[in-house]
Amino acid sequence: MDGSGKGNLDQVKHVLLVLSGKGGVGKSTITTELALAFRHAGKKVGILDVDLCGPSIPRMLSVGKPEVHQCDSGWVPVYADPQQQQQLALMSIAFLLEDSDEAVIWRGPKKTALIGQFVSDVAWGELDILLVDTPPGTSDEHLAVLENLRKHRVDGAVLVTTPQAVSTGDVRREITFCKKTNLKILGIVENMSGFVCPHCSECSNIFSKGGGEELAKLTGSAFLGSVPLDPLLTESLEEGRDFLQAFPESSTFTAISHIANTLLNSLNA
Repeated sequence: MDGSGKGNLDQVKHVLLVLSGKGGVGKSTITTELALAFRHAGKKVGILDVDLCGPSIPRMLSVGKPEVHQCDSGWVPVYADPQQQQQLALMSIAFLLEDSDEAVIWRGPKKTALIGQFVSDVAWGELDILLVDTPPGTSDEHLAVLENLRKHRVDGAVLVTTPQAVSTGDVRREITFCKKTNLKILGIVENMSGFVCPHCSECSNIFSKGGGEELAKLTGSAFLGSVPLDPLLTESLEEGRDFLQAFPESSTFTAISHIANTLLNSLNA
C-alpha cells in the first residue's frame, strides 16, 4: 500500500459501478459490452466482477477458469484480449471457485471480507476505466464495495433496467440507494428494449418500451440509451465472442457505442 492510501487503485483513472435493483436485467451483459466498447475506443479497461453468486462475465469473455497468480502487490488480473494485448483485465470470484457449479453459500461477513480483498488486492496497474459489476439489490455487498472504494474517487454508477414497471420500480430503489450513499448517477440504460428479428431486423416491443427513459425523467437522471434484445448479441455472449467486432452494422452495435461514447464524454468532462 502506497502513501496515497489508494494502493492498487492508484493508477486507475476512472471507476464506474454497474448497478441494478433487480436480477435478470442484463447487468453483466451491459458491463461486458461497455468494457469491449471502451477497449475498441483505445482505452485500457478492467472489470471487477463482484457478483459473488452469479459470476458470468468470465464466460461472456471466453476466459475459462485460468489459474490466478499473485505478485508482490496482490492478485494478478486475467487478461481477456486476443494475442495478450493486455487492454482488458478481469478479476472474478469464478476464478477462485474449485468447481464452476459450486454454490457460494456464505454469510454477509465473509462476502464483505472477500469484496474488501477484491477491491484492495488486485494488481490492476494502469487502467483508464475500471468497471465494477455488482450483485442485484442494495445489500451489504454494495455497501462493502462503496466503503472499500471510498479511498479512491468513484466517478459514479450506471443503472440498468428493462422497460417494464416491475423492473423500473426496483431500479427506483437503487436510485434512492445512490442518493443516500452520495454515489453520483451517471445515467440509466434500458436493456432488452424491443426484440430485433434475426430475419428482417425489425424491432418489436415484446415487453414494453420507454420505462427507462421515463424513470430517468422522473428522478432527474440522464438517460444513456436503449439496447434491444438481440439474438446475435445473446449468441456472441454465449460463445464468448466480441459482438461489437463481429456485427458493426447492427442497430445494437450503434446503441452500445452511443452509450459508451456518452459515458466517455461525461468522464472526460
